[in-house]
Amino acid sequence: MDMKTMRPDHIEDWLADLHPGLWFGFEGEKVYENLVIHNTEYAKPTEQECIDGLAQMQADFDAKQYQRDRAVAYPSIEDQLDQIYHEGIDAWKETIAAVKSKYPKP
Repeated sequence: MDMKTMRPDHIEDWLADLHPGLWFGFEGEKVYENLVIHNTEYAKPTEQECIDGLAQMQADFDAKQYQRDRAVAYPSIEDQLDQIYHEGIDAWKETIAAVKSKYPKP
């Protein structure tokens, strides 16, 4: 999964991540009971596997909040290069370190 900005909130998110391509669908409402596997190469995961898989995706997403926060807080590449040119590498390192300090890795 890339650094998406939307937290996965449905088993469909996990299923789409499980196997690439159009291998599943829903007949009617998007609930486990209506899950249909279109590709015979894949067995239908159990409901518990779907629940556990989605929970793991959500935990992984939540654990990377600091990355999303940093991405917003860092100056643009253009501004970073301008700072390096005008103020030097040490000033740039201080700017980057301040963002990393504000949003540390868990």
